[in-house]
Parts: sequence; structure tokens; C-alpha cells
Amino acid sequence: MSTQLGRMVLWPRCFGAGALFAALCACVTQPTTGSVAIPKIPANMARAWFYREDEPYNGLARPYVRMNGATVGIAELGGAFYRDVSPGAYYVTVDSYRRFINQFPHVYLIRGETAYFQVFEASASSNVGAMRNFARPSFYVWVMPTEIAAPEVARSLFYSSGG
Repeated sequence: MSTQLGRMVLWPRCFGAGALFAALCACVTQPTTGSVAIPKIPANMARAWFYREDEPYNGLARPYVRMNGATVGIAELGGAFYRDVSPGAYYVTVDSYRRFINQFPHVYLIRGETAYFQVFEASASSNVGAMRNFARPSFYVWVMPTEIAAPEVARSLFYSSGG
């Protein structure tokens, strides 16, 4: 009888310890890019930074970012990541519900250069059948000037693996 009573008393303690552990893990966040030691650009390479601001009207979609069709990462809300790539011509895209003119840039990256790309969202509403007023995200990629993008990237959460 005492063994069963011991199990009944132990169960709430284990559950409480597990709940406390889960709560502490939920408090852990990604570091900001400004607080991470970023290595220098390797010789004969160029660097491409990708970031997405955490705006209140943005959805939770996590679109893939691509360079010349190859996936390089995921555009996380409020996050940033970089890729070191060979110098050359690139068509930078992101998964998007709709396609528009000038939605994605064609760029030429130069050896030793750092380029900044902002991924941002614009919703396209639908009025078809039962899906009235359903918004599907469309994403754009803009090449941003260093003086604007570098401080925004520094404040963003750093995703070393690109999401």
C-alpha cells in the first residue's frame, strides 16, 4: 500500500519538474547577429546576407530562399543568415504564391563583396468560393544598401544554417 502511495506522490513532482524544464527551454532564443562572431569572407568568395524583419502584419510562413534555383536557406521572421558564394551572376528568389515584375533581383556578386537582401511579404487576397478573404503570402527580395541593411541584420536573430 505504501508503494502505491509513494508513486502517487512522486508523479506530481516529476510532472512539475518536467513542466519547469519545458518553461526554461521556451525562454531560450536565438542570439542576435550583432552578438555572434562572424568570420571574414573567405578568399575568392562573396557574401550574401538575407534577412526578414519581424513586422506585426507579417504571417508565419517560412519561404525558401534560392540563388540560381538552389536553396540557400529559409527566411525566418525576424531572422538573418548569410552564405559565402563564388563571385558571379545570381538570380535571387524566394518561394511566393504569386509572381510579379521586378519581384526578384538579378545581381552580380564581386569577390570580397557583401550584398544584403531583404525578404519581405505582401499578401494577396482571394475571393474564390469558400476561401473568401483568405490571404496568401507573396514574397519579394530587394537588394538593400549596406548603410540600411547592416544595422537591421545586426538586430536580427542569427540562423547559421539559414533557418
